[in-house]
Order: sequence, then C-alpha cells, then structure tokens
Amino acid sequence: MTAAADTGIARASAELLALSHAIHAEPELAFAEVRSVAKTLEPLRAAGFTIESGVADLPTAFTASYGSGELVVGICAEYDALPEIGHACGHNIIAASAVGAALGLAEVADACGITVQVFGTPAEESGGGKVLMLERGVFDGVALAMMVHPGPYDIVGAPSLALADLSIVFHGRAAHASAAPERGRNAGDAVTIAQVALGLLRQHLAPEQQLHGIVKAGGVAPNIVPDHAELLYYLRAADSASLDDLMRRASACFEAGALATGTTHEIRTLAPTYTELTPDAAVLYAYREQIVGIGRVPLSPELEAARPLGSTDMGNVTNAIPGIHPVIGIDAAGAVTHQPEFAAACVTASADLAVIDGATALARTAIQVAGDRVHRDRLLERCIQRRDIQRQEDIR
Repeated sequence: MTAAADTGIARASAELLALSHAIHAEPELAFAEVRSVAKTLEPLRAAGFTIESGVADLPTAFTASYGSGELVVGICAEYDALPEIGHACGHNIIAASAVGAALGLAEVADACGITVQVFGTPAEESGGGKVLMLERGVFDGVALAMMVHPGPYDIVGAPSLALADLSIVFHGRAAHASAAPERGRNAGDAVTIAQVALGLLRQHLAPEQQLHGIVKAGGVAPNIVPDHAELLYYLRAADSASLDDLMRRASACFEAGALATGTTHEIRTLAPTYTELTPDAAVLYAYREQIVGIGRVPLSPELEAARPLGSTDMGNVTNAIPGIHPVIGIDAAGAVTHQPEFAAACVTASADLAVIDGATALARTAIQVAGDRVHRDRLLERCIQRRDIQRQEDIR
C-alpha cells in the first residue's frame, strides 16, 4: 500500500511544490491567512475531499476529510507567517507536506480502513489556533494526529517548551518632564525596572526556563512623562508545572516595576498557553523507520533531546491525542528558523525535497500504524476513552 501512496504523492508533486511556493510568496499573519487557506484547499477539493470551512468559529480554520474508515488520521497544516520576515518558520512547507500526505493516504484509505482528515490550523506563531480548535471539539474522534515542521536538521522526537504569551501594561500619570516632573508617575521607568529584575532573575532560572520580550510602548515624547507603557513577553519552560513556577516569579518582577514607580500594572494573556510536546513513542518509532527508509539521516535520540525547538500549539494536541511533530531538515546554509535567511531557504530545491519527503514519511507512517493490529487497537481504544471522558464532563 505504501507504493500506491507514494505514487499518489509523486503524481501531485508539481502541484505540491507550487502550493509551497505560492504560500511563501504571499505571507499572512495569524488568523488572517485567507489566501493561504484558499490555496491549501484547492488540491484537496479537486481530489474529492469534503471541506468544512470556518470551523471552531475561526474563519481561517478548516477540515478536509476523505474516506470512511474507523481509524481517523489527522494531518495538521499550518500556514501563518511571521511579521516582517515572512515564512521564516517554513509553514509553507508544513501546509504542502500535509496536503501531500493526505493525497497519498486518500489512495489507500479504504484498503487501510482509515478516514483521512486535514486540519487547517491558523495562528501557530501567535494565537494558538490548534488549542482553540481542540477546545471547541474539532479534533474529537481523531485517533492519530501528525505533521512535520522544517528545520536545519531532521529530528524525529523534537522536544518543545510550554509557553505563556503575555502583555504587561503599566499605567502612570503624565506630566511635563521638565516643568513639573514631580507630578508624573513614569510608566516607562516601570518597564525599565521590571526588565532589570527579569534580567537578574535569569541567573536563578531552572533548566529550560526562558524569558524574552520586547517593549511595545514606552512613551510618545521626551518631554512628556509616559503615562502608559507595555511589554510583550514570552515565558517558556520544560513543562506546564515549571511554567507555572516561572509565571509566579516573573509576575513579581512586573509588580516590582509598578511598586517602585508608583504606577499600576496588569498582566494579560494574549493567547492560549502552549503545553510541551509529548509525542506517541510507537508512532515516533514508525516515523523514524520511514524517514530513514527514504534516505534521510535524523539526529540520534540522544542528540535530539539536547535543545528544545521553541514552542508549538501542537503540544496541546499531543497531550490530548496520540501524535507526532518531527522536524524535516532543509539546507539553510547555517541559518535557523525565524531568521530571514531561513525564509529564503524555504523555497529552495532542498525545501522542495522536504515537502515530498515529509509527505511521504507521514503517509507511510500512517499506513504502518494502521496496519499493525496492536497499535491500531490501542489508538482506537484511546479515542473511545477520550469520548467517554468528554461525555462524563458534558453530563456534569
């Protein structure tokens, strides 16, 4: 059956590469990926997938389904870009490889006893589209969720960090900075003190706890004491418990800035909290076999755990549903994700190969798992357990 899936992907290869390049050429930000969604849906609609747009009350989220087997295999497509530097995280590759895997699996859906579902998931970079879709029931009934993400290396069990996306707003009192500074309360100074406190805190952070942020607003003119200032910060940690601890300690730094300057402050959560990736070990093993089988050499399990690769809302999915989120390597000439050079690398010949290889590895992995009675039964049982738990919660 892998041969039939491979043939389906090969037949669509020109269309898949055109899709990757087209999304890359018109980058769109979180929850505004209108053109990217239309491009992603076009080959799926042509192949006979049933499309549902605007799922979870998100205009740029969708599902595309094919087949009627009891084992539902979900493949996540991302397509949002970064401000100013475009597709420097390679979501064009993610979308095209997801479509490719789905087209390949559609060739064997009946024979494998699966239903193939592509999930169009907006706002991974900021906004947590998958979290919202998960909470609103879009992933209900899915037995296995998969995707691949580009990076400088092939990493099968890529780890990620839990993440909190915060806005910290300080409110002060405006005054003339020369004629009557004593009447002002400087919100900009509150930002300075908070950032100094955060910088000193870094020495005492636990392993894999991280803080990074920017000043979004800090005043409008040198001769006006700022009455408003805002920080945007990401807090990251190895897991949700460690993130809670970091949140407590960072909050004290923000409070210190307000206390020292006589201002007030508020902490706002801008997006759902991302949890750490918890990939399914058996599916991960199957993917490693398949990616090696097509000639790639991923990092060893010992090396892949050495450095987390940021954060992703796919972590929330893998905490609820058996799933994987491996990295497919491209030749980026030393660049890493979120650099302009990496964005340029995401439409090279190496990136095009990653689209086809990623689609092939995902499709072959799904076929292998679906054809293994032990793993198939395990995934179906997990799905039934989730459904029963949800029913009990609905009754309460």
